[in-house]
Amino acid sequence: MVGRRGRRDRVRAAFDRFHMAASVALGAAEVRRDRAVRAHAETMAELWLRETGYDAAQRDPALRAVLDNPTLAGAVARVAEDRAHAFDGWQGGSPELLSRIVADAAPGPAGEDPRSWPPGAGETEGTGPVPAMWQLGTGSVEGGAPFRVGVPLLDGAHLQITSTPDTREHAESMVETLLLRVLRYFRPGVVGVHVWDVGQLAGALPGLYPLTRTGLLTVHDPTRLEPLLDQLADRIRRVQTRVLAAGYSSLRELAERGDERPEPWLVAVLAGNGTPLPEDQHRQLQRVARGGIAAGVVLVLLDVPVALRNPVESVEFSGTGRGDDPVVARTSLTGPHVVVEPDPALPADLVTDTCHRLADAHEAWRGRLGAFADLLPPVDRRGRANSRDGLYAPVGYEDGIPAGLSLDDHSPHALVGGPSGSGKTNLLLAWISALAARYPPDELELYLLDFKEGVSFAQFAPDPEGNRAGWLPQARLIGVNINTDREFGLALLRHLAETMRVRAEQARRHGATKLAELRDELAERGVTGAAARLPRIVAVIDEFQFLFSGRDAVTAEATALLEDVARRGRSQGVHLVLASQDVSGIEAFWGRPAIFEQFVLRLALPRARRVLALENELPMTIPRWHAVVNHDSGVVHGNQVVRIPEAGGPLVREVQDAAFAAHPPDREPVVFDGARAPSHKALVATLPLDGPPRALLGQYVDVDGTPAAVELGDSPGRNIGVIGPDATVAGPLLCSAADALAGQLVRRDDRTRFVLFPLVSEAVGYAAELAGRMPAPSETVPAADVATRIAALAAEVRARSGDGTGDHPPLVPVLFGADAAESLLSLGGTEELRTVLRHGPAAGVHLLGWWRGAQRLKALLSPPGATVDDLGVWIATGVQGADLGPLVGGPPPEWQPSRGRGLLLDRARRSRPELVILAEWGDDG
Repeated sequence: MVGRRGRRDRVRAAFDRFHMAASVALGAAEVRRDRAVRAHAETMAELWLRETGYDAAQRDPALRAVLDNPTLAGAVARVAEDRAHAFDGWQGGSPELLSRIVADAAPGPAGEDPRSWPPGAGETEGTGPVPAMWQLGTGSVEGGAPFRVGVPLLDGAHLQITSTPDTREHAESMVETLLLRVLRYFRPGVVGVHVWDVGQLAGALPGLYPLTRTGLLTVHDPTRLEPLLDQLADRIRRVQTRVLAAGYSSLRELAERGDERPEPWLVAVLAGNGTPLPEDQHRQLQRVARGGIAAGVVLVLLDVPVALRNPVESVEFSGTGRGDDPVVARTSLTGPHVVVEPDPALPADLVTDTCHRLADAHEAWRGRLGAFADLLPPVDRRGRANSRDGLYAPVGYEDGIPAGLSLDDHSPHALVGGPSGSGKTNLLLAWISALAARYPPDELELYLLDFKEGVSFAQFAPDPEGNRAGWLPQARLIGVNINTDREFGLALLRHLAETMRVRAEQARRHGATKLAELRDELAERGVTGAAARLPRIVAVIDEFQFLFSGRDAVTAEATALLEDVARRGRSQGVHLVLASQDVSGIEAFWGRPAIFEQFVLRLALPRARRVLALENELPMTIPRWHAVVNHDSGVVHGNQVVRIPEAGGPLVREVQDAAFAAHPPDREPVVFDGARAPSHKALVATLPLDGPPRALLGQYVDVDGTPAAVELGDSPGRNIGVIGPDATVAGPLLCSAADALAGQLVRRDDRTRFVLFPLVSEAVGYAAELAGRMPAPSETVPAADVATRIAALAAEVRARSGDGTGDHPPLVPVLFGADAAESLLSLGGTEELRTVLRHGPAAGVHLLGWWRGAQRLKALLSPPGATVDDLGVWIATGVQGADLGPLVGGPPPEWQPSRGRGLLLDRARRSRPELVILAEWGDDG
């Protein structure tokens, strides 16, 4: 018994100890729980106070119990202390500072009270820098000191506004004031506004309707949002392909680099009712928003629920405007704790009056005759543009805003059309001058040809009379008065094709696919000098249809070359500008539409036909001094009507003189003037001093103006024949060849001799003049001694050929009227002449002769005593191509003789004759 009782007592004692320990533990836990509950309550209360705001909590009856609870006094005290510390510091001057910052970012009408605008608002012609902010109201924090609030717009961000039925009127008023600020700040026409309102037939913002009079405001049908979105998307695509393709990321960047802004801003106000747009419109609106800011398209969305990526700012209205519930707004820029009170609505008469003045100013600006000089960059900024990604130049005005032309990878070539008197020449001069004012010679080279007796481009060339100094330094080739010399155009196309070939090979070596990449690659590798000089080339050919006017080899080759240059030029920086009165009748292009498909840029002057797309008839309705500019291959939606100011002679000369002074060229351009013969003296000065002696026969038709100088070495056949019936042409030509040859031979060997044979009376004077001008000793043989002297020449040739020494002084017989020798020579004498022709060159004897007809020359060169190869060089003037067939050794050349031109066959150079411009020999010494 005793044992069981003892165990029970021990159990009870242990249980009592356990009970006491559990009670202690539970008590401690309860204390800790109470502490945790109080801490949580304090934390939640502090969080509520900080989120709601201390001042707002003071006004909220539901939160008074929290503020009066002594248990939460610590949390309330901390919030009050922090509020006092921050807010007192803020009130110490921060609102005033912020207001000054906003005022500086929103200068002039962007921040002024519109009610303070003076009469005549909107009549300014200036713009100033683009404001970073546009003021919309007054903000405050916790009822503290007010400060001005603004939002970025235009180049900064889109604007998305959300309202309620009670605040919709206030939101529309804010939009109206913002638009007036924007329109008032800029020159009328720099900003265009489009309004679409889903709930109103006439659209929102009726106070702005006077702007519709001149197109500053366009109101869209509430049931047709798609056309507006398509218009905005087309604008973005056009800017991206025409302007931003030149290497700029946005129109803002282009303007900041000093270039003129080529496109106005478009502000599209879309007023919805809070209902989501259909899915396809929603996606289209998002696409417009993504690319809009860079292209100058700005969205102002009022109650249009759409998710937009940055850049976008939002304004959210709240309140009812009744009693103690004022209409306020919160903006994404200032955050949720800044309460913004929008500026009060403007009086309706002020809005209407301002819009009428803006419309009047816009109408006056559009009617202003903007001068060509206004399109040029300031003198201190000329010649600084880079052509890496393309060429851009303003040439006229669209609604008073400069409108330009782009030549780049997207619009590589241009087609210009307009009948006589429509202003085509003025447009070309304006374009050339605008390009020259922007791009230095290292960035741009110009090749200018004017067919059909045109002299428009002559003002860009050096003055042949020496009355003025300077020329257009960007010009490499200038051709004027080319009414019959179609070969000039062919030579240009050959040069362009060769330039493309060289550039393409250079690009392949460096792994580049286009000019911009090649220039970048060369710059990265540190390549400098001529190898790195890759300017863009613009070839302007006025009345180009004359190049393709014949059914001959020139047309066939020119057509093939034009197609090649048009197709491959975009990647090599070679651009064509072809101008014509009518392109529809060029027979060579029939069935070859691929040629003109490359001419994306189309310029149609009044009454121009077949330049734009077939259904595009706008050129028939535009007035004089205007042009339809279309960068979309002539389709209707790409039309721009541009007024082209007069680019008069003084303005063009001023641009040329400024460019010449800023970039003095190291060489003159090659000038082809169909009305002028090249100077014999100037051509001789370009001949090399080394190598075989050369006889000058004129100038080749090529881009470099190469002298037509034939080498007279010791190879068989190196004799020269001049063929032509007119002594006044053939005589000076033969003298020119002998004169140039004499100067070179004498420098090499002072033993040089010339023997002159004036065989016809009309040649006596030329022979005498040549003898008096030549530096080499000469002998003039009278007609009675011709047979004896020819026999002596033949004997000397045989003697030289047989002595084996090869050291013989040059001997040049010159026969004037060589065909007359037939009556002076016996049969044996003719054979002696053939001996001189066949064996003379190898013995240092080169015969120069003038034959009045091709048939007599052919008789002299007939087998077995001679062949046509014995006369390795001949030049024909005044002779039909069909008559020259026997001397060519193949099909007769397609050649119609023309004044000042010759057909030259140098068998050592080509197998077919080439066109040559005859040099002027005589008074130039």
